[in-house]
Amino acid sequence: MLRPVEHVGAALHRTLHGVGATSLLLMDVGRWVSRSARGRVRFGRTAYVSQMVRIGVRSVGIVTLVCSAIGFILAMQMAGPLDEFGQTDKIANIVGVAVFRELGPLVAAIVLTGFAGAAIAAEIGTMVVGEEIEALEAHALNPVRFLVVPRVLATVTSLLLLTVLADVVAVVAAGVMAVAFIGVPLELFNSNLKASLDPSDFFTGLGKSVVFGTILAAIACVNGLAVTGGAAGVGRATTNTVVQTVVAVVVADLFITALLFKLGVI
Repeated sequence: MLRPVEHVGAALHRTLHGVGATSLLLMDVGRWVSRSARGRVRFGRTAYVSQMVRIGVRSVGIVTLVCSAIGFILAMQMAGPLDEFGQTDKIANIVGVAVFRELGPLVAAIVLTGFAGAAIAAEIGTMVVGEEIEALEAHALNPVRFLVVPRVLATVTSLLLLTVLADVVAVVAAGVMAVAFIGVPLELFNSNLKASLDPSDFFTGLGKSVVFGTILAAIACVNGLAVTGGAAGVGRATTNTVVQTVVAVVVADLFITALLFKLGVI
């Protein structure tokens, strides 16, 4: 009879431990970024640029593919129900709001989780297994400063830019489907899209992307630094990173959307 309670308690303990470890790591990252902004220390700018290329540039293709497919799907799925009310031209209104507020940052974050989050955890975990982290500490080099900070900043910057790309690609794909195959006039699609959007929709998505990128990078780095047990531990870290990040991003999206709804922003 006590076994279910034990499982729930163990899961709650792991969750709280993960949240605490992630929060402490982010506080340490914030401290190093603050010191760097004041000119007291420098983080690895070369590492930052290389991580931008590995995380951001190499994700452009897969983000473009996924978001264009989502744009096509949204247009096709809404065409039938809207046609029943003679409102097919409102595809632009629905797609614009859904993509800019929600789907753009969320889809980009989930794609980046599988593409880059697991890679970050595996890379840092391999360093732990190979005792490279201990070597850095033996030379009085802080691993958070030289390994974590560039990856967190690169992930946040990359996801911010990829969100803009995802928004544009999804809306353009939906426009192509609506104009070329459903029969919505191009001028009407553009006018409805502009009428349904305002700057708050765009900046809401960008704000979410910053939060998602921070969560993604922090969870990946925490799991990487906590690797034990050799190669098997690296595999567990990558799996845990993907699962935990997807859950954390969706939950964070829920809370952000609820807060914005309560404030009347959306």
